[in-house]
Amino acid sequence: MQQPQSKQVKSRREVAYVSQLGTTQLHLRNPWIIAWWSAAFPGFGHLLLSKYLRGFLLFIWESIVNFNGHINKAIFYSFIGEIEQAKLVIDKDWMLLYIGTFIFAMWDSYRTATDLNNVYTLAAREDAEISSFTISAVEINYLDKRTPIHAVLWSLLSPGMGQLFIHRLITAAFLLIW
Repeated sequence: MQQPQSKQVKSRREVAYVSQLGTTQLHLRNPWIIAWWSAAFPGFGHLLLSKYLRGFLLFIWESIVNFNGHINKAIFYSFIGEIEQAKLVIDKDWMLLYIGTFIFAMWDSYRTATDLNNVYTLAAREDAEISSFTISAVEINYLDKRTPIHAVLWSLLSPGMGQLFIHRLITAAFLLIW
């Protein structure tokens, strides 16, 4: 006679991760929206995907290239109709880096969102468990329901406060410091 096994099979993929530095979860995302956030500012799409290192690097790199290429000055002059002044002020070498940064950020965020959607689908099929609570000497973190409008209102008061509210501490610290 065979005894039933009480051993539970562990999922190969996680749907959420709760730590002291934040809560990260997989869910289906529209890759086009993520790409458009990267078009708004390189790195933003990656931050939405919890790809912090890549997002921070793209954000900082875009700022450096923008500053050295005088991109915003050129945009300003072109908006007020002074095209010749825009041509004089812009540094063409830095502008080429700027274009490459934008194209890479949009392409990579779209590709990453698509990949993460596939990983989420596989994890959902496995009915992966969600670890909803973590405790340490630094902080207690747990999953709970939050109202998105509260995050928006906090972000309107100060960039980064909405991320602090939804417990994305790394992004919150970056935005508050920047």
